[in-house]
Amino acid sequence: MDAYEIIEKIRSSKKMTLVTVYLSGKLDEICFDGVNFIGGRDFGVIIGNLDEIKPILERNAEKISNHHIEVKARNSAIPMSDLLKFNARIEPGAIIRDFVEIGDNAVVLMGAVINLGAIIGKRTMIDMNVVVGGRAIVGDDCHIGAGTVLAGVVEPPSDMPVVIEDNVLIGANAVILEGVRVGKGAVVAAGSIVTKDVEPGWVVAGVPAHKIKKVDEKTARKTCLVPELRQL
Repeated sequence: MDAYEIIEKIRSSKKMTLVTVYLSGKLDEICFDGVNFIGGRDFGVIIGNLDEIKPILERNAEKISNHHIEVKARNSAIPMSDLLKFNARIEPGAIIRDFVEIGDNAVVLMGAVINLGAIIGKRTMIDMNVVVGGRAIVGDDCHIGAGTVLAGVVEPPSDMPVVIEDNVLIGANAVILEGVRVGKGAVVAAGSIVTKDVEPGWVVAGVPAHKIKKVDEKTARKTCLVPELRQL
């Protein structure tokens, strides 16, 4: 997806205020057709769009003794992904928008955010609190360290997303700016801000990041991945 396709999807989407409504009363006398109602005669839960739920609450006010509305999103344009479609390990608290691709045996840890249009490769680990911006591409067998930001390129529109090639390790709290490509087998040190392309097989560090050395045997040992963490 390019930036303009994403912008059009957001512009043309039906904006929804997503809510969970807990209610009690004479619920067996209420028609809940058209909404997702889970419950029984005197207590239940409705999950869905407030615009569709609110008329039911108003029409049946005398039959509802009490209710509480919990707002999950306000005028949301793009839904969350159906996690069941991914053959990956996705831990609680990860936020994954629709129109995202996640490869087999990838790992997404708590607090990670993956925005629409992003692609995550096979066996890649997205660590805690990583932000994978819109349209960012991460290859196979990578580790994106905790707190890292891969910049999104939706606004302002840009033709060049962040691209992380295969077998890349990025240390914690690094920032990869929009349009940057990190080459295969490269290592980005923790806390670095990467403003320009990184050649394959190089270690970079600093603010802004610069070349330190070629990846050698010692570096490869220290940055190797653990296959057992990617088993499902």
